[in-house]
Order: sequence, then C-alpha cells, then structure tokens
Amino acid sequence: MKPSPQKGNILKHISQTISLIIFTLAVSIVAAGCSKTTGPVSKSGFYFDTVIKITLYDPELSPLLDDCFALADTYEHYFSATRSDSDISKINDANGAAVEVHPETIELIEKGLEYCNLSSGGFDITIGALSSLWDFDDNNGTIPSDTEIAAALSTVDYHNIIISGNTVTLKNPDSKIDLGGIAKGYIADKMKSYLKEQGVTSGIINLGGNVLCVGPKADGSAYRIGIQKPFDEEGSAIASVEVSDETVVSSGVYERYFTSDGNLYHHILNPATGFPYENNLYGVSIICKNSVDGDGLSTTCFSLGLEKGMELIENLPDTEAVFITNDYKLHASSGLEDKLTLYND
Repeated sequence: MKPSPQKGNILKHISQTISLIIFTLAVSIVAAGCSKTTGPVSKSGFYFDTVIKITLYDPELSPLLDDCFALADTYEHYFSATRSDSDISKINDANGAAVEVHPETIELIEKGLEYCNLSSGGFDITIGALSSLWDFDDNNGTIPSDTEIAAALSTVDYHNIIISGNTVTLKNPDSKIDLGGIAKGYIADKMKSYLKEQGVTSGIINLGGNVLCVGPKADGSAYRIGIQKPFDEEGSAIASVEVSDETVVSSGVYERYFTSDGNLYHHILNPATGFPYENNLYGVSIICKNSVDGDGLSTTCFSLGLEKGMELIENLPDTEAVFITNDYKLHASSGLEDKLTLYND
C-alpha cells in the first residue's frame, strides 16, 4: 500500500526538521563501543538543505569541528544552486556567457560529468530546470503539465557544459546546473581529508544520506551503519553494514516525494522523460571509499535499475551496493556477504 499524501508530506520534512537524535536514527549509525574515558564530541547544523553532523572520538580535537563547518559554508558558497552569489548560480544566470569559477567548482563539475557519461545521461547535472519545476521541497501534489515538462527537458543535456580552464559556459543559455546529487559526497571527502591531516583517526561525517567514516571506531572495530527502511516514519533500519574508513551513501524514493491520485511521485527524475523513474526500486545504498563516488553511483545505479545497476557494481573495484525493491526485498552485491545484517520487522 502506498503512503497517503499526508504521510508523504510528513516524511518529506523529516530530513529537514527532525532532531539530530532522530536524524541519526534515520541513517542508523550505530557507533557503540567507543571509549567511555574520552567520549565523543559532535557538532550539527543545517547545510545543503539537510541536517549534518560530525562526530569525533577525541575531545581534544573538538576545535576541528568548527573548521569542518567553515568548510561546509565555503563549499555551499561554491556549489549551491539556491544562493544567488554561488559559483553555480553565476553560471546558471550568465545567459550563456563564460563564467570564471573556483577550481574546486570545476573539479566537482568534471566529476559530475564522469557520472553523466557512465550512466549515459541517466544521471545528468543539467537537470536544474526540471528539478525546479517539480520542486519536491514544497510540492504538495501538483504535477507539471506536459508542456512545462517538455520545455524543461529541452534544457537538460550535460553536453551543453563547456569547460575551459577555470571557466564554464552553457551552450544552451536556459540550461541549469544542479550539483545536489553529488556535492555532499565531495564535501564529506574534503572534510575527511582535512581531519586526517590534523591527526584524526576515528570519527563520523554525516551529511544527510552520506555517511563517511574516518578510520575504524576508537576501539579498532568496524562501524555498523544502518540502511533506512523505506517510508518508515521512525527512520528505523532495514539492515546494517560493517565499514571501516569507508562511506555508505543512500538514495531513495522515500526521501522527497508526494502522492496524487494514488500514485507516488519522487525526486529522482528521469532526464529522458521528465518524470520520476519507475523501475520497482525504493532505494540504493553504495559502500565504497570515496563519498563523492557513492553519490554518483547511487543515482546512476538507481537510473539503471536492479539488473544493470548490479552488473555495474560487480565490475567496479572496492565497491558494493544494496538495492531495495518495492517489495522490501534486499539485493546485495557479492562482496557484502559477511558484512550485511538484515533486521526483521
């Protein structure tokens, strides 16, 4: 049975307004076993339209938390599509003129283009106009018209992005870059690199659906990171996976959606049709080394569907995945056999 519109609206706002304790349950980080003599130190805030939390297990390193949030503010200034002074907004508003941006903006756009190519356009970072049309952050059930969708689709084509040095040009002046599908992973990786440079050996970086572990737990054992059960109002886990110095990145239809006339419309949009993907998947979780790759792969694999997505994962080194189909069955890649724990209802 599909969720009601009222439940859809409630769940849609959970990831933005829920307390950090419940939010942590939503991504189900189980970090028990850390030393009681030191105790964890954490800081949380709201960036990139989601609650983020960073936890370190050495109180003496707590000043580094402020540094990480300074990084978050810097990268939001580069990558946000909603801040008028960001690099991305400047590109989108340039009416096709070349715009000089920060080298890290170039780096992230180029990484996004890698996954555009890998997915043959199933993941497309020029989807901004289409995403804005659907507006899943505030949409209570309005489906865009076919004319509106056709107009937005005409702007979606990652081949419109031209990079020369540190300048970006959009061949179609109406195209809009949206790095929301890959930015959090990039930022988490940058935070982790900084923390390791400062001597951090154990910690968790939680940027919404991106959970990146720094080293093992303080006692040397692996973290156990939960995979959320789709549409569960309590944010409970359907499974968990053991990781050490790796990331778990999840994308799912349950994150932002609404229902209309009994049909569910979610935020993972198909650049070929302009409508949400329909492939019997509720979610995909990627386990790998770098969170930016987890971001790109989670959406890419969702766009490919279970069979082709799993085939891709099985051919990538040091990368695993869990697919959740709409019957709530879990399909795990071969390398997770001894690391995945399933939870009963």
